[in-house]
Amino acid sequence: MADEMGFQATEFGKIQIADEVIQVIAGLAASEVPGVAGMSGSFAGGLTESILGRKNLAKGVKVRFEDEDKSCAVDLSVVLEYGVNIPEVGLAVQENVKQAIESMTGLKVSAVHLHVSGIVFQQEKGRELPDAGGERRSKP
Repeated sequence: MADEMGFQATEFGKIQIADEVIQVIAGLAASEVPGVAGMSGSFAGGLTESILGRKNLAKGVKVRFEDEDKSCAVDLSVVLEYGVNIPEVGLAVQENVKQAIESMTGLKVSAVHLHVSGIVFQQEKGRELPDAGGERRSKP
């Protein structure tokens, strides 16, 4: 996987977009959708958040660039609120992520793969989110 997408050259120079930029855009766009409790990352990512005291906006997002047609595919791991219609929320997440990336970067999004890794009950909301390994951690 490339670390950045060589997007276009202008008369002033070359424009490149780092994969971390796409990850942050995708993570924020997914989190905006009603019914999404949060993103689910790895245990190491959660530990890094706790130690550094800052939120990892790219948590639970992987991006693969496809150089031949200047596009990317996105994998998201999310935690949803209990009681939501999972297919409806999933579709809304896919649409919002695709629209956000394409409008902000000009890249074509070939796919948005959504992995629902957990459900948060109302009384748990704001306390803990499961990480990708199934363990629970405090929500920052």
